[in-house]
Amino acid sequence: MVIRVLMADDHPIVRKGLEMILSEQLDFVVHGVGTFPELRAELMHQAPDVLLLDVNMPGGSGLEMIGEAKKLYPNLPVLVLSIYSEDQFGVRAILAGASGYLTKESAPDQMVNAIKALKNGKRFISPELAEALADYVQRPDGKKERHDTLSERELSVLKMIASGMSTGDIAKSLNLSPKTVSTYRSRILEKMRLHSNADLTRYVIDNKL
Repeated sequence: MVIRVLMADDHPIVRKGLEMILSEQLDFVVHGVGTFPELRAELMHQAPDVLLLDVNMPGGSGLEMIGEAKKLYPNLPVLVLSIYSEDQFGVRAILAGASGYLTKESAPDQMVNAIKALKNGKRFISPELAEALADYVQRPDGKKERHDTLSERELSVLKMIASGMSTGDIAKSLNLSPKTVSTYRSRILEKMRLHSNADLTRYVIDNKL
């Protein structure tokens, strides 16, 4: 049985390497894209059996993209692939609707099994992700991290601010107006009880976001 995999990653070398790994499987047909617009166009054309999605691509949020894909195909299994550890973004990915999460460090060893599990209607929860999920569930609300209160779009804006991008650059990247970006910034500061871009940057660095 052929498994059609659509892979979205903005790094051509990474994408090519993963395509080579997956293409060694006789029952895998792999197609890769490098931007969110390309991914949207592919999804509008046809649903893959499994979507392999990099969570951190320019021009948007991979976690938001999960929601977009699920609106088109509610049963589409999404495997998130990220440089971030499970406790940083794995839990958010699962809460956003992903069926599995892998770090790029562990991907080559586990990716084939993960994709096959998702194709068969199962989830792929690594021991690291299981531990992160258990920690999240058992953590009292008062001890949740400040960034847990942010939406996926707010989290994207937070990281862009911390990276030094201007309001105009963020607006262009996310296809928003500068006024809307400023509104997001104000909302982020209020939710996180911080006061300046310097505070936001320090928070992102301290929490390895």
